[in-house]
Amino acid sequence: MLGDVLLIQDKHKEAAESINVRLQEKLSAKKKGYRFIVAISGESGAGKSELSHSLALLLKKGGARVKILHTDNYYKIPPNLRNDWRKEKGIGKVGIKEYDWTLLKRNIKEFKEGREALMPCVDIVSKQIDKLITNFKDIDILVVDGLYAIKIKEVDLRVYIGLTYHDTKTKRGGRGKEDVNDFRFQVLEMEHQSMLALKPKADLLINKDFEVVEAGEVEAS
Repeated sequence: MLGDVLLIQDKHKEAAESINVRLQEKLSAKKKGYRFIVAISGESGAGKSELSHSLALLLKKGGARVKILHTDNYYKIPPNLRNDWRKEKGIGKVGIKEYDWTLLKRNIKEFKEGREALMPCVDIVSKQIDKLITNFKDIDILVVDGLYAIKIKEVDLRVYIGLTYHDTKTKRGGRGKEDVNDFRFQVLEMEHQSMLALKPKADLLINKDFEVVEAGEVEAS
C-alpha cells in the first residue's frame, strides 16, 4: 500500500527469523526454480505488514528475489467509499467477500507463471486505488499479507498472527490508516469472526507474545 507507515520492532524481526527456518525447510523440498508463496494473516493492527517486510528483507539478505503483495489492495470498494458502502449494505457484508478474489487469483497465477501483472495499489493518503505494473519474471518468493491471505489455495506456508483487535486496541490509529469510532469496532468484530474461521488453515501460529509456534503444537497443548 502506497504511503503505508511501518512500525517494525525487534519482535517482528525475531518472528521473521523463526518463520524463515520453516520456509527454508519447505523450500528445500521443492524443485529448483519453484515459485514459493508464504502468506501472513492477522487482524487489523496485529503486525502483518511489519512482519511481512521483516521476512522479505531477511529472504533478500539470503539471496532470494522477493516481492510483497498486500491483499488489502484488493477490496472491491475503494477505501474512501468503503465505510459508507458498509453502512448502506449493513455490517453483515463485512468479510471475505469484500475482496476481488478473481483479480487476486489472476495476479497469483501471473506470479506462478513469471509474467508481467497489472495490480491494484491503494494510496493511503488520497485513498484512491492506483494501478501498478510489475514483472514477476525474476521473483522467487511472494510474501502475501492481509486479513484473509492464508485462504489463498496456492500458498505453500501459512502464518496466522493470533493477536486480536482487543489486544491492539490501545495502539489503534497509530499508523493513520483508519478512523477510530464505534462503527469501526463493529467492523473489526466482523473481521475477527472471519479470521477465527480461517485459523485452522495455519501452519504456524504467532501468539500474543509474538512467538512463532507450530499449529499442531498449540492444538496438542
